Amino acid sequence: MPYKARRDFIWLILRPWILIPRLIYILTSTLILIIRFLLQGSSKDKKIQKQLGVYLLNTIAKLGPCFIKLGQALSTRPDLVKKEWLEELTNLQDNLPPFNHKLALNIFKEEIGDSTENMFDYFPNEPIASASLGQVYKARINSKCWVAVKIQRPNLNHIISRDLVIIRSICWFIGPFLPLNLGFGLDEIIDEFGTSLFNEIDYEKEADNAERFAQLFKENKAIEVPRVERLISSKKVITTSWIEGTKLKDRKTLIEQKIDPTSIIRTAVISGLQQLLEFGYFHADPHPGNLFALNGKTGSLGKIGYVDFGMMDSISDKDRTTLTGAIVHIINKDFKLLAEDFQRLGFLSSKQNLNDISPVLEEVLSGVIDKDVNSLNFKTVTDKFSNLMFEYPFRVPARFALIIRAVVSQEGLALRLDPQFKILRFAYPYVAKRILTEENEELVEILMDIVFDEMNSIRVERLEGLLEVISETSNNPGRELLPVATNGLKLLLSNKGSKIRKKLLLSLIKNDEFNLGDMRGLLQLISRKFSPLNLSQNKNWNV
Repeated sequence: MPYKARRDFIWLILRPWILIPRLIYILTSTLILIIRFLLQGSSKDKKIQKQLGVYLLNTIAKLGPCFIKLGQALSTRPDLVKKEWLEELTNLQDNLPPFNHKLALNIFKEEIGDSTENMFDYFPNEPIASASLGQVYKARINSKCWVAVKIQRPNLNHIISRDLVIIRSICWFIGPFLPLNLGFGLDEIIDEFGTSLFNEIDYEKEADNAERFAQLFKENKAIEVPRVERLISSKKVITTSWIEGTKLKDRKTLIEQKIDPTSIIRTAVISGLQQLLEFGYFHADPHPGNLFALNGKTGSLGKIGYVDFGMMDSISDKDRTTLTGAIVHIINKDFKLLAEDFQRLGFLSSKQNLNDISPVLEEVLSGVIDKDVNSLNFKTVTDKFSNLMFEYPFRVPARFALIIRAVVSQEGLALRLDPQFKILRFAYPYVAKRILTEENEELVEILMDIVFDEMNSIRVERLEGLLEVISETSNNPGRELLPVATNGLKLLLSNKGSKIRKKLLLSLIKNDEFNLGDMRGLLQLISRKFSPLNLSQNKNWNV
């Protein structure tokens, strides 16, 4: 049954015997938690902080699936949550108390139509992991084939519907008093979350998601996706091949398994960027319980196994292209174009005068970028924007709720493996390569914004910056730059490259005279970057 906010509200309001006790419990638990953190949160005593972490974990776990999802997001943010609390919150990922084993077996039989004894060569007496929506068993079929069998917790439809109505009502009531300027109401963001949660408890949709995700990465040897066993799957049971790997808990654990944490970060971030900016279909819940590090490497990339495809989302082609441009405009400090990006994405009203916003963006972001582009991470940007969102007419479109959650979780996961991680150090080379090689009309427009100024002069230094950032982040710059040169030449000679060719010709003619200065600079750049000596050099790049 799909999520319907109005229907569920009417359903619950007509059942005060369900609504009132649950509302009192949520408000009481939350209030006690807030009071305890106000009294003890600043204590230097590690024992007290550990106790607070345990109390936080227990409170969230008892409040149920909707609250556990929030806790899982917090468990990926070592930059936001104290270490002692973080250690406890990681248990929300796959170490929650399981529900009754006999009940799980009954659910399996009702859904599949046969018992676990008949369907498997071996089925354990207890789950290997237990999370917010279900618990997982490691079973065996066909003598040697190990599989993961996830069985859903009972009554989830009722529990989630009830709690979403209450959370939505509380946010509607307190929203006007919060120092937020979201533009779209908190209730719309909760509705987005609610829709994704109801999709997540439909395991038939999860099976479809897993197969679609596997298809997108079928040529990528660095990404492993479990195979769905359709004959042993249903709406409340999903069976997939077993992925044997190491949880992305911390750097030390990976090193002990002889796995390079940096290569794992690189794969996680690049695959995340591919999902968001290239495929337009992404895993919206990439916490450490859903990603596993596998042994082996593919070039500079480590191997990762993705699991749990319940919370997925899509992004439109228009938004994907605009986000790509926004990354470039941040790097190049094109704040007027960045303001236009925000407007296209819906963070600014279509009626907003961008001449008023551009100086504000420059004031907020310029200082950070001037220090070091590679020091810019998502938290730095959001910290800078927190005051801006309240003082100026910025808003968060509801459709970006899961995107922001995914990016925050992705960066938080990387920070667990490397506290010095900076997301743009990985993101910008990927974006630069796409802009220089893809025959996408919108990306060609972004490329022209980078390479040519308003007078049609070639900005050689910016083009060099794009090439530099690609080669700097590779152990073998020649291997990275040669495809860029080949694809760039193909783009220039293609139909979609006609605008670039026109701009190049215009750069040669200034004031009715030939101007070879720009072209000379471009040819010198090509000579420097693509000389046999430069292409044959190897570099070691450390994060």
